[in-house]
Amino acid sequence: MDARLALVSLLLFPLACLAMDHGAWDALLKKHVVVLDGGRASQVDYSAFARERASLKRYLDSLSAVPEREFAKWPRNEQMAFLINAYNAFTVEKILTRYPDIGSIWDFGKVFGNPFKDRFFTLFQRPYSLDAIEHDTLRKNYGEPRIHYAVNCASVGCPMLREEAYAAARLEAQLEEQAVRFLSDRSRNRYREGRLEVSKIFDWFKEDFEPRERYFARYAAALGMPPGATPRLTFLDYDWSLNDSRSSSRR
Repeated sequence: MDARLALVSLLLFPLACLAMDHGAWDALLKKHVVVLDGGRASQVDYSAFARERASLKRYLDSLSAVPEREFAKWPRNEQMAFLINAYNAFTVEKILTRYPDIGSIWDFGKVFGNPFKDRFFTLFQRPYSLDAIEHDTLRKNYGEPRIHYAVNCASVGCPMLREEAYAAARLEAQLEEQAVRFLSDRSRNRYREGRLEVSKIFDWFKEDFEPRERYFARYAAALGMPPGATPRLTFLDYDWSLNDSRSSSRR
């Protein structure tokens, strides 16, 4: 009887609720992301990624094949993990279209060929852009500021590309670890002489972190900031150099 009930439950359980398989992307990240500074930063071995581009493209094809109506049935964390992984994987693919003759993602252009606005891939059966994932979908629909630590723009100034795929079951822990990693990186965020010097991300997207004083107080330990401090806020220059493991721009 129990076996029959289990079979009926399986047949009735919508396929849309089954987890998306990010195993191929996870394997690529574990091989080709170089973790630095005790886990606070990373570089990407794009030359190694290029040698496994066929595997990357198969994974990207699996993302593009997901219908939007099925995606809509997934739990919130499953959706977010899918979108973050898609952003990061399609960004790597974008870099590989010009690698090694590229020093910054902005080499594609800021008006014509803008890499963030260019709809260079397919998602949900229509042309899609990186901005459509980050701003029109993730930021708009999920109200989670830590996505800024998870999506990676292939740049030194950006929060690190994580060395594993995001997974729905562990998403909360992964996002929190990314926040602590980024805010602990003294090249991009630091408390010094009564000033809190932070990434331009907190200026560009300030509405996602309001009230910022309370937000930074939550991460005082990671920032090296004394409890209860009310420092003057300043923003550091953003390094758009490619986060390539062969680049001399990385410390």
